[in-house]
Amino acid sequence: MSNKNSVGKIDKKYFNFAEPPNELLLESGEKLGPIKVAYETYGTLNDDQSNAILVEHAFSGDAHAAGCYEGDEKPGWWDDLIGPGKALDTDKYFIICSNVIGGCKGSTGPSSIHPGTDKPYALTFPVVTIADMVKVQKHLVNHLGIKKLLSVIGGSMGGMQVLQWVASYPESILSAIPIATTLKHSPQQIAFNEVGRQAVMADPAWLNGNYYDYGQPERGLAVARMIGHITYMSDRSMEEKFSRKLKEKNKNLKFTTDFEVEGYLKYRGDTFVKRFDANSYLYITKAMDYFDLSGDKLIPKNKKPEVRFLVIAFKSDWLYPAYQAQDIVKLLKSRNINTTYCEIDSTYGHDAFLVEIEKESHLIRHFLRSVSGENGESDGYSI
Repeated sequence: MSNKNSVGKIDKKYFNFAEPPNELLLESGEKLGPIKVAYETYGTLNDDQSNAILVEHAFSGDAHAAGCYEGDEKPGWWDDLIGPGKALDTDKYFIICSNVIGGCKGSTGPSSIHPGTDKPYALTFPVVTIADMVKVQKHLVNHLGIKKLLSVIGGSMGGMQVLQWVASYPESILSAIPIATTLKHSPQQIAFNEVGRQAVMADPAWLNGNYYDYGQPERGLAVARMIGHITYMSDRSMEEKFSRKLKEKNKNLKFTTDFEVEGYLKYRGDTFVKRFDANSYLYITKAMDYFDLSGDKLIPKNKKPEVRFLVIAFKSDWLYPAYQAQDIVKLLKSRNINTTYCEIDSTYGHDAFLVEIEKESHLIRHFLRSVSGENGESDGYSI
C-alpha cells in the first residue's frame, strides 16, 4: 500500500471454542457450539496487556477494519482511523476487531455448516442477541490474555456492542466510545428493519432460508439494502451528490433507471448481495431490534463502574438521531459516570461515522490520551 501510515498487509485469524459438550449458552436459552470467530489484530500488545482496544463493526461490517490482504489493495473499512500515528495509533495500541456471530464473514452464522447435519444451519441457527455477540468477544479477549481493555469503540451497531460491554463486563474495560448509536431501537428503526426482512423473505428464491444449494435471494436482499442505504444518507448529502440529475440527457418516460440516485441505489443493492448472506441480514437486524439497554439495564442502580465515556453523534444523522445519543449521556450523567459528549456538524447523515475521520480522530486521540494517562491527563484513571 502507498499509505505510509497503513498497518500494511494483514491476515485474518480464527479462534475456535465452545466445543461440545461445552457449548456457549445464549440469551435465548439455546446452546451454540462449536464456534469459530474471525478476527484481526493491529499493533503490538504490551507486556502488561494494558494497551488493547476492541473495535466493533457495524451491521454489514466485518473483522477487516484496517490494512490490506495479500493480493487485495482494498483497505479495511476504518483504515483511515487505524494505523501508525492515527487516532487508533498502532504504535501505541493493540487493536482487535472480530466478526460477530450470526454474520457471514468468517464467524459462525446461519451459512456455516451445522456439525450434526453437514449442511448450512440456515434457519436452524439460534436467534442471537447483541449480548451474545459480546459474550463471544469476551471469550476472544480472554483467549488473547487480556484482562482489561483500554477502550471499546464502534459506530451504529458497533456502538450497541460498546454499550453492551459496559452492561455485561464493566470490570473488563476502562473506557467506552459509542458513536452514532442508541440505547434501544425506536419503532421507526424497527420498522425499517422489518421492511428489509420482508423484502428478503418475499423473494421466491429465499426458500424459507434453505437457498444455499440454489443461490441467494438476490432481488429481495438488494431491495433490503437499497432501503437501508437511504437511511444512511441525509437529505442534504443526497441533494449534493445526486440532486435530480438524469443518467442520460433526456427522460426515458419509462420504468427504467432514469435518475442518478436510482442507479446508485441499484448499484449498492447489486454489490451487497455479492458479499453478504441473506439469512445473516435477518438474524443481525433482529438482534439490533431486540437490543435494549434503557433504564437500569445499562448501569443498575447503586452501581458506578469505573468506565469513562466519549459519546459522539452527528447533527444530520436521522437514522440514529442526536437525541438518542443525548439519552445515553443523560443516563450516564444520572449515574455520575465521567462522560464527554460531542455532536459533530456533518452533512453526511449516519454514514458520517465512516466519513468524518478527521473530526472523529481529534476527539478520539485526545480522549484515549487522557484515559491512558499520557501527559499526566489521567483524571484519576490508571491502568
